[in-house]
Amino acid sequence: MKKISIVVPAFNEEENIPQIRQAVAEVFKSTSGYDYDIIFINDGSRDRTQSILEDLAEKFSEVKYIEFSRNFGHQNAVKAGLDFADGNAVISMDGDLQHPPEMILQMIQKWEQGYDIVYTIRKYSKNISYFKRKSSDFFYYLLSSLSDVELEKGSSDFRLMDASVVEVIRNSGESDIFLRGLVKWVGFKQFAIPFVAADRFSGSSKYSFKRMIKFAFTGITAFSVKPLYLAAYLGFFFSLLPLLYIPYVINAFIHRTQISGWASLIMTIVFFGGVQLIILGILGIYMGKIFKQMKDRPIYIVRSKKL
Repeated sequence: MKKISIVVPAFNEEENIPQIRQAVAEVFKSTSGYDYDIIFINDGSRDRTQSILEDLAEKFSEVKYIEFSRNFGHQNAVKAGLDFADGNAVISMDGDLQHPPEMILQMIQKWEQGYDIVYTIRKYSKNISYFKRKSSDFFYYLLSSLSDVELEKGSSDFRLMDASVVEVIRNSGESDIFLRGLVKWVGFKQFAIPFVAADRFSGSSKYSFKRMIKFAFTGITAFSVKPLYLAAYLGFFFSLLPLLYIPYVINAFIHRTQISGWASLIMTIVFFGGVQLIILGILGIYMGKIFKQMKDRPIYIVRSKKL
């Protein structure tokens, strides 16, 4: 009998966890021929998430959990689930019920048809704000433009991966992991399924605008050096730009006219100082990633587990 492992990262999801377990159980109750387990990763929750997981693990044999020593982030939590999963296929989904559990069977069907990766494309419902839609579109546009992997708009972490793909990702060894890009990068036979995201069952989103910006930088710098080329191009451009000012200086010298404009001079200095800081910032991000990788610290620490 084939086994499906469901990986669910959880950060302060005490009200959602029982609902997810029940929804997944209903899905597998409607089909036969598959064994399954649900691996919850408690990513440093400060509510009753851990105690609820322990209670569910006592009552239901399919419920397993991994507890982190602190919050290590969503991507590292998913990676931990992949590291410990032993199913023939592994499905990752968020812990807020916005990823519809009823799609699990559809993903398994595509897997049985020979696809190694079945990923989902998120479509927003009409009640999502205009700002959320446009910021999300810009996020994927920026990633696709500046990285070496092309992500469709709405790509999510709700996906099925064959055990062979999971093994590749498990051995990737990256300290600053970006799974959406990594899954596209590994190749294999992939299939996309669109879905309309449901409303969060309980609680609030953990992804603020600041976290989304950080997430974008992580994705861009994980799969491309294009920002470094951009910094070099900016340096060449602004180095050549002052040459356009030479004719004005020569004309002023010949005609003995006074060169004025202290305000414009200060603005120019401030502008170029900002450009230099941007370039240094880009270099600093890449150097920081190298620094973190060289230290070879674990990307998560397990405090307790039941598997």
